[in-house]
Amino acid sequence: MKIFETHAHYDDDAFDADRESIIERLSAFDVAKVVNIGSNMETSRTTDALTKKYDFFYGAVGVHPSDSGDMTEQNIEELQRLISSNDKIVAVGEIGLDYHYDEPDREIQKKWFVRQLCLARDTGLPVVIHSRDAAEDTIKILEENNISEIGGVMHCYSYSKELSERVLKMGLYIGVGGVVTFKNGRKLVETVLNAPLDRIVVETDSPYLAPEPHRGRRNSSANLKLIINKIAEIKGISPEEAAAATYENAMRMYRIRG
Repeated sequence: MKIFETHAHYDDDAFDADRESIIERLSAFDVAKVVNIGSNMETSRTTDALTKKYDFFYGAVGVHPSDSGDMTEQNIEELQRLISSNDKIVAVGEIGLDYHYDEPDREIQKKWFVRQLCLARDTGLPVVIHSRDAAEDTIKILEENNISEIGGVMHCYSYSKELSERVLKMGLYIGVGGVVTFKNGRKLVETVLNAPLDRIVVETDSPYLAPEPHRGRRNSSANLKLIINKIAEIKGISPEEAAAATYENAMRMYRIRG
């Protein structure tokens, strides 16, 4: 079995004490590839460094909506340099909208979401989209910017099965993480049941959102099998089939060869 971790944050402070040992043990859990995701300028730089340290690591660089309040055009230029100088940077992200809190201002979030979509288009990379409590504005911006020509994933999908049909129609993949194992994860279970298997990818969002029975603890890609097993159960297939399909989906989504 080979598993593709499409979304993790191994540069997070939660891994400061044992980062190297955790990463080096991932192969024991059948994790063959990891995409580390930037969420601001600092973590975009550390993501770049991780891709250079570990052969099986790839990266996404970008600024999360919660960190977009002080973004500048110089940041965009730096992101572009990171992309052009490292062929293991395979996506722009995570970018999007987050209306859970009042700051940054929604218009600022929208401005930099659109600007980073343009960066993805200019560099030929897919996007990793974060959307929380902002479904309609997210969909509107994606449609207006012809996301089907850019491609990418709706990370940590949290909306309804009905909305997922619009997401899939735009050519995006659905990112499925630990929430699918939660007792209150019914919406995501319905989405997984409804979505074609070839449009689902798996993620942990480590160190966040650990699946059951580890909910509330620090997450790592070692827990991906729990997510794979749940998808297999929902789809009525074997875990091996689920792992193989989601691995190929991730390779295709991130445009990685070999």
